[in-house]
Amino acid sequence: MEHDGVGILAMDIYFPAACVQQEALEAHDGASKGKYTIGLGQDCMAYCSEVEDVISMSLTVVTSLLKKYNIDPKLIGRLEVGSETVIDKSKSIKTWLMQIFEASGNTDIEGVDSSNACYGGTAALLNCVNWVESNPGMDDMVLLFAQIARFMPKGQLGLRVVLLLWQCLLPDLASEYPVVDGKLSQTCYLMALDSCYRQYCTKYEKLVGEQFSISDADYCVFHSPYNKLVQKSFARLYFNDFMRNCSSVDNDAKEKLQPFAHLTSEESYQSRDLEKASQQVAKHLYDIKVQPSTLLPKQIGNMYTASLYAALASVIYNKHGSLGGQRILMFSYGSGLTSTMFSLRLHDGQHPFSLINIASVLDVTTKLESRHETSPEKFIETLKLMEHRYGAKDFETSKDTSLLPQGTFYLTKVDSMYRRFYEKKTVEGKIKGCNGIANGH
Repeated sequence: MEHDGVGILAMDIYFPAACVQQEALEAHDGASKGKYTIGLGQDCMAYCSEVEDVISMSLTVVTSLLKKYNIDPKLIGRLEVGSETVIDKSKSIKTWLMQIFEASGNTDIEGVDSSNACYGGTAALLNCVNWVESNPGMDDMVLLFAQIARFMPKGQLGLRVVLLLWQCLLPDLASEYPVVDGKLSQTCYLMALDSCYRQYCTKYEKLVGEQFSISDADYCVFHSPYNKLVQKSFARLYFNDFMRNCSSVDNDAKEKLQPFAHLTSEESYQSRDLEKASQQVAKHLYDIKVQPSTLLPKQIGNMYTASLYAALASVIYNKHGSLGGQRILMFSYGSGLTSTMFSLRLHDGQHPFSLINIASVLDVTTKLESRHETSPEKFIETLKLMEHRYGAKDFETSKDTSLLPQGTFYLTKVDSMYRRFYEKKTVEGKIKGCNGIANGH
């Protein structure tokens, strides 16, 4: 549900400069035409080069956000990282980010990492909400990182700064890649969606005294492993409204959905006919309430922990001129059926925290158009190198920063004790980051 006095104040996003078109990847993989573009609903996929990892991207986007919004590093009181990427078995990614605050002398910053598959960012977000509400009157800002950062300027309670990051997935410590049971994962996702929506509606109706339906949300934003699941998810909410006898479901939709009213929950998850019918009757609302959130997820691919908040950034970027007073319904999901549904109410702020300036800082179109489109062969070559480097030590990268924009941090080497070294691409020179300690110590 919505928290009064707690909100998003600013956003920034970073994603890799290299990408591969999904249509080209279909042909390379020998997949049927449309399998990735229509079947999964994806257009393009970003991927990390050998000099990019979750730490370099984190350093880049935190530095960028502080600079672009003119935020004083001395005012940061909490820093949380939501991520499922495991770089070190003992210390958190947040420890790397503390070097950003060294020059200001600020070492009094609480928080560590939150990890639970794709849900880590929302877990970090809720931690920050609780921290703000338990510390009223404090002047400290809160940065919630990997996707979300929260901000509390003087005289304002619980304003949250959100920043976004494309990140790599390392759920299995023995492998660079996830192990996925696609059909089961989709069913679990929809089960969690149903449960969260029922509970959200119950709480809304208890607090407001009126029935809730998706017509009461101006935009709906979902965790987006792939766009086709987002389409199915919104259609599922529409079917939920039909089953709850919501007045917002028109007679034509009721007629088309009525043949499925007798299905058990398990049967409904497996019914392709229901899936098709519900998407058809929900299509007109999907185009209005969901499509604006799909820009970044369709262009970048599955961002795991950052996925939901990249979708939120897409809405703000696409619709910033008309968001005042509107409600955004958010659904966050992570493997293990960890999930939350909550909503945000949009209010415009003063510069630099106005919606128009947030959209300007996000600068999504420019960032997408400035990417370097590579061949599927180059993509596969990079994956093989990353496989070889996974968990490795005592190596140096190529230090090739030709595709990286100015201000980007990048990995230079990992020494014999697994310590990682980073530098920053600048016109004036390079700024070396701090090194890491050996994994597991």
